[in-house]
Amino acid sequence: MTDLQTDHAVQHRATPAQADAVPAPLAGGRSLIGTAWLRIRRSRIALASFAVVIAIMLFAILAPVLVAIAGTDPFTTNTGPDVLDNFMTPGLPLPGYMYPSAEHWLGIEPGLGRDLFARIAYGAQVSLVIALLSTVVSVVLGTILGAAAGYFGGRTDMIISRIMDLFLAFPHLLLVLSLTPILQSRLRDTPLGSGSFVPIASLVLILGFFGWAYLARVVRGQVLSIREQEYVEAAKAYGASHRTIIFKQIIPNVAGVVLVYATMLIPTNITAEAAISFLGVGVKDPTPSWGQMLNAAQAGNWYLSDPWFLAVPGFFLVITVLAFNLLGDAVRDALDPKASRG
Repeated sequence: MTDLQTDHAVQHRATPAQADAVPAPLAGGRSLIGTAWLRIRRSRIALASFAVVIAIMLFAILAPVLVAIAGTDPFTTNTGPDVLDNFMTPGLPLPGYMYPSAEHWLGIEPGLGRDLFARIAYGAQVSLVIALLSTVVSVVLGTILGAAAGYFGGRTDMIISRIMDLFLAFPHLLLVLSLTPILQSRLRDTPLGSGSFVPIASLVLILGFFGWAYLARVVRGQVLSIREQEYVEAAKAYGASHRTIIFKQIIPNVAGVVLVYATMLIPTNITAEAAISFLGVGVKDPTPSWGQMLNAAQAGNWYLSDPWFLAVPGFFLVITVLAFNLLGDAVRDALDPKASRG
């Protein structure tokens, strides 16, 4: 029997049992995603959070277009006397264009006088790129290692499980703070070490590498029961390889768990990037970052004379994280196998 015939036979035998064994099969003619989307549509909070997430992502993607329409950019400085003196001299009134105006939609930052709208827009790009890519790294590592541990068992399970325990025992933030500067210095010595790539790449690698263990543990628990199902035994009987069984039979059946974890991990990584940049280890000026802007407002004591400079990035950060968290809760509820299907 050829490999193509083997795969075809495995899929043919797996489908009926798979539909009975998996908590997310077709329901009333709808797929898993269709059923989840129907439940999300019934919740106003879920729809509102989904709309905000889409708006934030479009805001980040279209940042160059929006900034061009506004006629500004995130790097041009304005260090005239009315920008500096009115802040450095107590009692002088703040210039009106420091706040939202027709020329500067969200005003300008104190000191250097750069446009806040442009920096917020490009900061959204940085935050989302780091959060999404690091989530992808964590999900890929966690899913594959968790599935391997649960499927193979024995020594493989023991080794991967001990590595999981080791990663979960580490103080995450302290590790990131200590390893990020080291990785950045290493990347600068490579051909890729130019521009803003170094801090972004280092945060993606470190956040992604230290974020897979919890998902791997959850996936392992799911696979321990899935590997005993009839369709997995049928695949083995037909001579399917371990790789085929893991990637075609097991991992698709933990997709719901993985999707829920991914939606919950994105806001965690957004917050982590902001915290690391706020502490001065992550993204650094002049590259726009919400956390770096909060750091600038605190470091220069601008929050006392110009609270607007602190409020704008803080507002966008809170709204983005809240929307992703609410959407993650909605996805989790929609994929809950114990919930009644509509």
